[in-house]
Amino acid sequence: MTARPIWLAIGILSVALGAVGIVLPLLPTVPFMILAAFCFAKSSPTLEKRLTEHPRFGPHIMAWREKGAVSRKGKWAATAAFAVSITLGFWMMVMPYAAIPLGVAMICLSWLWTRPEG
Repeated sequence: MTARPIWLAIGILSVALGAVGIVLPLLPTVPFMILAAFCFAKSSPTLEKRLTEHPRFGPHIMAWREKGAVSRKGKWAATAAFAVSITLGFWMMVMPYAAIPLGVAMICLSWLWTRPEG
């Protein structure tokens, strides 16, 4: 059995999650589209081309592929989303669990802000 159907399914799921992220501010859109493009590269060149040529997502996908770059606007959006998550965590959870969103944010944002800007 070939892995193409699996890559295709993961790609479609990633596009669906990215689409949900358009309306839910805490769910990122572009990372799911980058993942979808990766999966489609292994399963459907037609769908990969549609994503990489998309006027909204294509430039972000290509910047990531070519330079591992994330736009400054994207970095700030992620930082704002993490700030909301941290606030909700401290408000809705008890210690020590309330510190989990803070720890995750520190790890993820320290990695994100070291990426080149594109």
